[in-house]
Amino acid sequence: MSSGAAAVTSTRKPTRKPIRTGQEYIDSLRGRNLKVWLFGELVEEPVDHPIIRPSVNAVARTYDLAVENPELATALSPFTGERVNRFLHVAQSAEDVVMQNKMQRRLGQLTGTCFQRCVGMDALNSLHSVTW
Repeated sequence: MSSGAAAVTSTRKPTRKPIRTGQEYIDSLRGRNLKVWLFGELVEEPVDHPIIRPSVNAVARTYDLAVENPELATALSPFTGERVNRFLHVAQSAEDVVMQNKMQRRLGQLTGTCFQRCVGMDALNSLHSVTW
């Protein structure tokens, strides 16, 4: 360590509990006082807007599937040792990639639409592979 560097550690606990269910996800979006404009109209509460809400519902379904079918939609994190939503899991094997695909197919069947999280999952896996 250089003479000017100092190690920083934190024992603070997270102030928010992790989002576990679709309803918790939806609730977490409310009251953020965002300025969202859609087709020239200021949207008072984006969560309740009829054009935005289907996407919110699709993301919420990704949380609910993890509760309903943890073998499909969660994985054991090699970093924390805890079960995490598969969308947050860095693939460790070919089986992990197969399970990601099976989860995505199931969500497609359940939602009939894009569930908004695949790009983030792919980005996590790509970044892990090139920065590890």
